[in-house]
Amino acid sequence: MTSQDTRDRAAKLLLDAYASGTPVAPLVSIFDGLTIEDAYEVQLAQVESMVQAGRTVKGMKVGLTSAAMQNLLGVRQPDFGHLLDDFFFLEHEPIPLAGRFLQPRVEPEVAFVLKRPLRGPGVTVHEAVAAVDFVLPALEIVDSRIADWKISIVDTVADNASSGGLVLGSTPTPLHEVDLRLGGCVFRRNGEVVGTGAGGAVLGSPISSLVWLANTVGALGTALEAGWVVLPGAITAMQPVAPGDTFTATFSGLSSVTARFAGEETAS
Repeated sequence: MTSQDTRDRAAKLLLDAYASGTPVAPLVSIFDGLTIEDAYEVQLAQVESMVQAGRTVKGMKVGLTSAAMQNLLGVRQPDFGHLLDDFFFLEHEPIPLAGRFLQPRVEPEVAFVLKRPLRGPGVTVHEAVAAVDFVLPALEIVDSRIADWKISIVDTVADNASSGGLVLGSTPTPLHEVDLRLGGCVFRRNGEVVGTGAGGAVLGSPISSLVWLANTVGALGTALEAGWVVLPGAITAMQPVAPGDTFTATFSGLSSVTARFAGEETAS
């Protein structure tokens, strides 16, 4: 691992990017020898700074769950990030772009809402299923503080797994009423279909992603808490956002969710 001073400087660089709205060059081009382990330390340092400023962790997300994304970044496992309280936007309410997002994209997911904690390592599939209160259709707003999305695995991990925000649907569904592995999704941007997929694209099943997350963060001393939202990974490829865009994801057995972004005249 690199020095604590280097990790602190990397964390400050990303926090400054949030504040200024200006992306930075890939961290791996600035800090020589930065590892994935370093990157998670950089991520946690930013989360701790956000919590100290009065924000609250409300859940976690899993990224890089598709074979295509793993191949793109040359990795063979997912990554994770944290969801803060101000990441959550109401369905159909205009989501501001200016002053909030740098280069946002949207992807559809199935969100788990937990009714009891999951403490790994050693969490099994049946324990993960028993911990889920219900599932909701969701749209994740991914964003990058790295210029032009030129990310390596180290960059995206350090950048809180490219987290930006999310919109949850308003129709909860018990887990036993839906087949998350085979259930399909149709993803639309401004009414046009831009993606289709099924839950099996997420590590074979979104439940597998939940188990992976519980065990991975559990080994680091973190539990998934009751009431938290967990985003297990995208079902289709992400789509870029322009002012005034409306995205809708319709899931078999789960209803739909819509995210509407403010137009240029209201984005500021």
